[in-house]
Amino acid sequence: MMNFLKEERAALESILPGLDAALASIPLMEMEKRGNPSIGIFRKLGGPALLIPKHFGGRGASPLEAVRAQRAIACRAPSLAVATTMHHFTIASLMEINPEDPGLERETLELVAKGNLYIGSGFAESKIGASIQISKLSLERGANGIVVNGSKKPCSLSSSMDLFVFSAPPLEGMDAGLTAVTIPANTPGIERRPFWQSPILAGAESDEVVLHNVVVPENEFFPLGGSGRSNPAQDRGFLWFELLITACYVGIASALLERVLVANRGSAVERVSIAADVEGAMAGLEGIARGMIDGKRGNADFARMLLVRYSVQSAVDRAASLAVELLGGSAFMASPEVSYLLAATRVLSLHPPSRQSSSNRLDEYLMGNTLVID
Repeated sequence: MMNFLKEERAALESILPGLDAALASIPLMEMEKRGNPSIGIFRKLGGPALLIPKHFGGRGASPLEAVRAQRAIACRAPSLAVATTMHHFTIASLMEINPEDPGLERETLELVAKGNLYIGSGFAESKIGASIQISKLSLERGANGIVVNGSKKPCSLSSSMDLFVFSAPPLEGMDAGLTAVTIPANTPGIERRPFWQSPILAGAESDEVVLHNVVVPENEFFPLGGSGRSNPAQDRGFLWFELLITACYVGIASALLERVLVANRGSAVERVSIAADVEGAMAGLEGIARGMIDGKRGNADFARMLLVRYSVQSAVDRAASLAVELLGGSAFMASPEVSYLLAATRVLSLHPPSRQSSSNRLDEYLMGNTLVID
């Protein structure tokens, strides 16, 4: 057995026994299609409860265990890893609202853990020129409750989600800051529309979710805390998101390196060069995860996470390019897997916030200001 990925696969086996073997038994290109079996397998083996604390009925994975498991999953099934990251982000955001004294969010966490339910995320989305902190859903009071309209795109797990959790600006009379609500995904007025046209990561079910006059009782809304551009709970949720989504792409690059190692392609110097980029990237993520275990989840830690992420982007690009070069034209032409994995590694740069959009804010942070990401 290779030492490469040994620790990550052991972590995954410890938390979700049988998942790695199940994913390994399915061809990659089958796994990446719409309607692929991986989302069902992940549910069956308890994956939706990965981050939920054990006292709520979950698996209780630590940030370090989660980042290792996510890398291992992405190496086998990139679409599954990316799709479930959005689920985990929502779970983490709920856990971070009132970590010591959870209220309505506790009911959601226990419900997900008990039923192995999937959550579709209606939190922020990436849109050029708009803040990633602001939801595109609108609220107004109606005769029977709060009427919600708008859409979220893309929304991973749009077909498989059991619950839809969204955030929106508060109405008059509500607490300041963003407000959030969890509703069943089959609530009248929720529609799914095709959105993701690319074949890359098509298995993540990232389509548009549209809400048409969806009525929600006012007592189902709860504040996320903070006010204006300051939402500590959501910021901590974004820290989780950046950690886990970046681990996904380290995993995808790892899938290419694993093929190089198994085929013994290139020289030892070239293979070690790829491994140095991949393992260096993983070490940066593990450092952030260990800090989170120690309670480091504030503004400075989010800034450090973004800097690590952008470093990882560069390392993953270098590693994937050299791995494909070493695998050679025959491997590239003989199977779509190599070109698919190469293309998939590039998607990390498309997740918010982009390096271009956040560089000015990070530069200001380095000079002593608080980091605010729009």
